[in-house]
Amino acid sequence: MRIKLINPNTTQSMTDLIGDAARAVAAPATEILAVTSRSGAASIEGHYDEAMSIIGLVDEIMDGPAADAYIIACFGDPGLLAAREISGAPVFGIAEAAMHAASFVATGFSVVTTLERTRIIAEQLVRNYGMQHHCRRVRATDVPVLELEKPESNARAIILAECERALSEDRSEAIVLGCAGMADLAHYLEDRLQVPVIDGVVAGVKFAEAIVGMGLKTSKRGDLAYPLPKTYRGKLAGYAPETRLANAGTTRKVS
Repeated sequence: MRIKLINPNTTQSMTDLIGDAARAVAAPATEILAVTSRSGAASIEGHYDEAMSIIGLVDEIMDGPAADAYIIACFGDPGLLAAREISGAPVFGIAEAAMHAASFVATGFSVVTTLERTRIIAEQLVRNYGMQHHCRRVRATDVPVLELEKPESNARAIILAECERALSEDRSEAIVLGCAGMADLAHYLEDRLQVPVIDGVVAGVKFAEAIVGMGLKTSKRGDLAYPLPKTYRGKLAGYAPETRLANAGTTRKVS
């Protein structure tokens, strides 16, 4: 089984981090192909960043090696439904995967994320995924995404302190990490908090293995059917559905 893990920002070091986290939990027969978007922002921290990242995400699904499943490694789950439209293979967003995993092991969880503006985006996802009864609060640390990798930012201590406040103030029993760049913190935090700490990259890998193992594909009936053929103009002319799907092959089977 091949799982393509797509980092929709353009920072290779983050791709390396999430790739390591994914391989640490993948089954022996699972190949993790971690790729970095070739276009977009260095980090995704708002609606505009998310919108601009979707072209790169589409490129990674339609071009290059095909996979049995795809994971979008950004907690905003940018372009998730569009990705499901163009892929017969299952596509997972790490926010959706993490929230579902948390709901299996706790009756209430808190999301701890990066900036205040991304907290608002995460709250929208909580509502979109029907998780209002499980998510007790979304908390921002105001640590920028790219600062997570810098020891001098003190990000680890700041995130730990916010998680501790979540457990005491929100009465949560689990923590969901609200950024793919936090993937390497799950074990560190779990050891200190003594509650489940869910990283969406890891959750996405295990859900992908399960769904593919069940032989399930993305439904092509209704709104997730392949995009309707039509003309695209301007800079997006080459992204007309009939052109891209014909070039990629709609089945996108693993070679």
